[in-house]
Amino acid sequence: MKLHDLRPNPGAKKKRKRVGRGISSGHGKTSGRGTKGQGARSGGGKGVYFEGGQLPLARRLPYKRGFTNIRKVYYKAVNLKQLAEFDFDGLDVTPEIMAAVGLIKKETDPVVVLGDGELNTALTVKAHRFSKSAKEKIEAAGGTVEVLPLS
Repeated sequence: MKLHDLRPNPGAKKKRKRVGRGISSGHGKTSGRGTKGQGARSGGGKGVYFEGGQLPLARRLPYKRGFTNIRKVYYKAVNLKQLAEFDFDGLDVTPEIMAAVGLIKKETDPVVVLGDGELNTALTVKAHRFSKSAKEKIEAAGGTVEVLPLS
């Protein structure tokens, strides 16, 4: 195959319609616009919004401003005062354990740990996000913080 052999696929390129080029072309005289009237004029025709005088659909529907971001992540919040109930030093606190205890509903939910309350035990907390104060308080108590990836 050489460069001069390259061709677009059959039917991929369509010739444009040349109107107003004589009777024998089939698109002569009125150029496919019919005779007279609004549609025959340049710039003629109704707008997309116009529905023959009927109240347009866009005006019949109620207002709905803005949009909903479908990629927004809704985190389930867990505070340090709730994690303070775990009394064992060095315990791994994961979303699975939080779900089993009842801090969150599903173990698959993204979890954010917030800094409300105090922590006295050294815990290894695994969550998808941590507030700055929560991270400082967990590390001050001798624990560690592990950020889980969102899945």
